[in-house]
Order: sequence, then structure tokens, then C-alpha cells
Amino acid sequence: MFLSTAAFFLANVFVKQVAHIPAMETVFFRCVVAASFCVYGLRREGGSLIGDNHLLLLLRGVFGTVALFCFFITLQQMPIASAQTIQYLSPIFTATIAIFVLKEPVRAMQWAFYTIAFSGVLLIEQFDERISPFYLAVGIVSAACSGMAYNLVRSMRGREHPLTIVLHFQLVGLVAGGVSLLFSWVTPMGWDWLYLFLVGVFSQLGQIFLTNALQKEKVAGVAIVNYTGLIYAVTVGWIVWGEAQGPMAIAGMMLVVVGVIASVMYNRRQDTAMEEIESSVAP
Repeated sequence: MFLSTAAFFLANVFVKQVAHIPAMETVFFRCVVAASFCVYGLRREGGSLIGDNHLLLLLRGVFGTVALFCFFITLQQMPIASAQTIQYLSPIFTATIAIFVLKEPVRAMQWAFYTIAFSGVLLIEQFDERISPFYLAVGIVSAACSGMAYNLVRSMRGREHPLTIVLHFQLVGLVAGGVSLLFSWVTPMGWDWLYLFLVGVFSQLGQIFLTNALQKEKVAGVAIVNYTGLIYAVTVGWIVWGEAQGPMAIAGMMLVVVGVIASVMYNRRQDTAMEEIESSVAP
């Protein structure tokens, strides 16, 4: 999971390095590289490239692409630590949307934790003049679309090969990004080509490491490690781009992390307790 967090963070760094290139163009190049890895993996494992649940796969791709596009915009337009923190709200949207999509209730205490996390985002926006309300909204849309995409992935659990699901996400990004090139193409220069390639490479490596972590460890433990990426973002953002963070902005980031982690831990503890009760009364 540490490798996954580091890989995703490096992908974010290279997105920021090509901030002069339209976000959708970056999405296109990212999806070209990632789709190639997916096709290779499916061919090697004998998985289906087409899949069976076409509508769900399409919707997962659409929501995932919108989330990625909006996230890349925030990376380009605000400090990397702030953009990453707002994206950390996605588990809240995942749980909230699951109420309607997967019929999974949210416990009362979790709403309190969600309030803490959202108050952290508002604190960041209030005390960091580099973050406009518009780009804050774009970041929240990204987190919400990620939450919807995660629910669609969970709804296909056991019904589609994981790489098939990821591939359709990349294919939608390829098509949407390809269309955008007709209207807003900026020719990459010099190192830009390497940076765009590395965005795809590290994104795919992050996904691979994340999948392995989720298969071998409890979700709560994995989620906690994921938030170490904020340490990278604050440190590298300050050293490379001079994106110093004030004490109130740091406090806001901590509120987001604490709120989301507390929710994950509480939910996991409640699920474990329920499983123990059910096992004790089973015949």
C-alpha cells in the first residue's frame, strides 16, 4: 500500500509538471498507456476484453473519466496538497451513494465524521487564497464521481474481471480525450512526452499495488496507509513548487484525514462486532 500511495503521488506530480497542457489531453495520454497495460494483462490471463455488463462498464468509465478530468484540473490550478486532500473526500461520497445504489445504510456516527471531514475542506478554502470556490467545487465533483465509480465497481464484483473494468474506464477516457484533442490540442515539447508517459505508468502501478493490498489486508488498514500521501504532497509541493501551507490549511487537511479515517475505522469495527454476534447465535 505504501508503494501504491507513492506511485499515485508520483503520477500526480507529473500531471502538475504538464500543467500547461489541457487536462483532457493529459487524460488521453494517461489512458493510452494504462489501456495498453490492461490489454496485455487480460490477454495474459485469458480475461474478456468486452465483458458482459456493458451498461455498468460504460457508466463506470464515464464517471471515472469525469472524476479523473476534474482531479487533473485541480492539480493544475491549486496546490497539490490541497487538490489531493479534496480528493480524499471520495470515501464519503462512496458510502453516501451506496445508500441508494447498493442499499447499504450509513450509521449515524459516520455522519458526524463526514461533517468533520467537510469542515476541513471549508477551512482549507477559507484560509488559502490560492483556492477559488470554483476549483473547490470542481474538486468536490471529482470526489463525488469517484464515489459513484467505486459503487459501480463494487456492483460488478465477481461478475467481471477486475482488469476488464479498468480497461473500460481507460477506453472511455481514450474516446473522450481523443475528441477533446480536436478542439484543444497543445503539442507536448521535450520532457513533456516523458512526463505524460510516466503519468500513465505510475497510475497503473498504483492501481496494481492497491489491488494487491486490498486482496491481502483489511480495508481499514489499507485506507490509513493511503493518507500518508498527504505528507508527500505537503513536502514536495513546498520544495518543488514553493506551495507553502499555513497552519489553518494544515489543520483543515488534518480534519479531512481524521474524519475519513475515523469513519472507516468505526464502520469496520461495527461490521466486525455484527459478524461476531451473528456467528455466536448461528446454529
